[in-house]
Amino acid sequence: MKSLASPRSALGLRSTSGLRTLRSRNAGFTLLEIMLVVMIIAVLAGSAIYLLRNNLSIAQEEGRVRPDLQQIMTQLQIYETLNGAPPSTEQGLAALVNQPAGEPQPRRWRQLMPQIPQDPWGINYHYRYPASRSKTSSYDVFSSGKDRLPDTADDIWND
Repeated sequence: MKSLASPRSALGLRSTSGLRTLRSRNAGFTLLEIMLVVMIIAVLAGSAIYLLRNNLSIAQEEGRVRPDLQQIMTQLQIYETLNGAPPSTEQGLAALVNQPAGEPQPRRWRQLMPQIPQDPWGINYHYRYPASRSKTSSYDVFSSGKDRLPDTADDIWND
């Protein structure tokens, strides 16, 4: 007598338990697939770091100049309030540190800063009175920028 086979086996289909075994054996990723994904992520991260490396230094430099300019501007306003006029171009920012010898002589001079800060490139900040560029102040205070030359395109001004 012929054994009765299930209809699934007669059609050449495997049992459900056989499919589960086959699927569970092939579940997950191979080492090659995982390494490929890790390499792609590493290449993308390296490219991002390479492309953004200059932006950080620019932000650090500019981020330091603006607060320095603001501090100097505040001290110049105090100087002007105490003495009736800002220092001349010749007296410069040194008038905030040492009593100026030239004209105009300050009425009530006092030291407003222990020293004048330098810009991130190691150059003294520039001062001009009367202002040639500022629309909000009677004087100009600026950094000569990365090229260290005043009156060029990379200068950073007080306004």
